[in-house]
Amino acid sequence: MNQYSDVSRFTLGILGGTFDPPHYGHLALAETARVQLGLDRVLFAPVGEQPLKPGLIVTPAEQRAAMTELAIADNPAFALTRADLDRPGPHYTVDLLALLRAAQPEVEQWYFLLGEDSLADLPRWRDPAGILAQARLAVMPRLGRRADLTALQAQLPALAERLVWLNMPYLDIAATDLRRRARIGLPLRYLVPPAVEAYIHAHALYR
Repeated sequence: MNQYSDVSRFTLGILGGTFDPPHYGHLALAETARVQLGLDRVLFAPVGEQPLKPGLIVTPAEQRAAMTELAIADNPAFALTRADLDRPGPHYTVDLLALLRAAQPEVEQWYFLLGEDSLADLPRWRDPAGILAQARLAVMPRLGRRADLTALQAQLPALAERLVWLNMPYLDIAATDLRRRARIGLPLRYLVPPAVEAYIHAHALYR
């Protein structure tokens, strides 16, 4: 049975990412989108393989999923989906959206949540027009990582009508820097949820 089969005419947001580790930037993005766009639920979708970063060494999928579950546990509007983790690669957003849409035909509106730096890279993604056809984009501004909207719209004419900017402060928390901090013993407090910090220490991640 579909885990959301008791819900009809849903509006869903999807936040994909490596979540290595999940941090307050992810949570702030998801909660802002939930409130601003009136989302019924936000699905956190840890990626199985990162197609734009071949060869990237990441924490095992089960540990990233566990950290994500810990990060979102206190918000009933957030849920983990293993749709990307439990399918063979390569893993592309356009395929993930198609899979989720087929599994939940009752959903009325889909939003894909991302940062402005990812928006700038959208033409490099697999079938970006297909992504726009399946979901609106809800974008978090990133200071110093501005997307060239003129160039993007020249390549993707549908973008203008499928793009929503989220009203939130500039947050420059990067998982790469969090892993570096953990590796050299700097604190992660106030950057990741306490349960995630405890998990990282308990499993000696990033050391």
